[in-house]
Amino acid sequence: MAHAMAEAGYRLVLTDTDPHALSQLAEGMRGDVRVLPLDLREPESPARLLALADEEWSHVDALVHTAAVLRRQPIEDVSGDDWDFQHQVNLRASFFLARAVAIHMRERATPGNLVLFASQSFWTGGYGDSVVYATTKGGLVTMTRGMARTFGAAGITVNAIAPGLIRTAMLLDQSTQGDIDAVVAATPLGRIAEPDDLVGPTLFLAGPDSKFVTGTVLNVSGGWLTY
Repeated sequence: MAHAMAEAGYRLVLTDTDPHALSQLAEGMRGDVRVLPLDLREPESPARLLALADEEWSHVDALVHTAAVLRRQPIEDVSGDDWDFQHQVNLRASFFLARAVAIHMRERATPGNLVLFASQSFWTGGYGDSVVYATTKGGLVTMTRGMARTFGAAGITVNAIAPGLIRTAMLLDQSTQGDIDAVVAATPLGRIAEPDDLVGPTLFLAGPDSKFVTGTVLNVSGGWLTY
């Protein structure tokens, strides 16, 4: 998605907890790109991210926020740490980052678009011992709708994408091949998503073609779920 947005002409600030991975990503990208290693759980992280964007370009047009963590475990085994870790990253950090970006846009009278990432689990409650993760994504969907109402008057859109399974490290590290095969068998398009499959929906919601779309949750699951 970062490559696609750069190709589309966006100037990017990329953030992640892994400085080496960020540097590798930026080295292979065209266009105007900055990197800033951050842990979004830290309270000052949104301000640092916006300060860099302000310093370089004086405004922000879009936020695409994909950071998330997942711990699959039987519900009986969920500890307070398991609950807190997933909520801190998936929900708390998402709220404070999205709020900071939206306020930044509103204060500068520069309407823009926020794209957050939910999951099919917000609708299903989650499969494969992921109740806590699904709970965070349900909260994120509600937050998306609330922020869309809050910031709409400033011309700011807030939407979410709800993917099915995507071939990422988070999925592959915590799913058996049998789990993945079962989803493929139940998916009309006959496969799980590749990361590239999320590019089109993201560019749509982050750009001007979606200027009258806000508070929506876009289902990108290959037909695994229909709603």
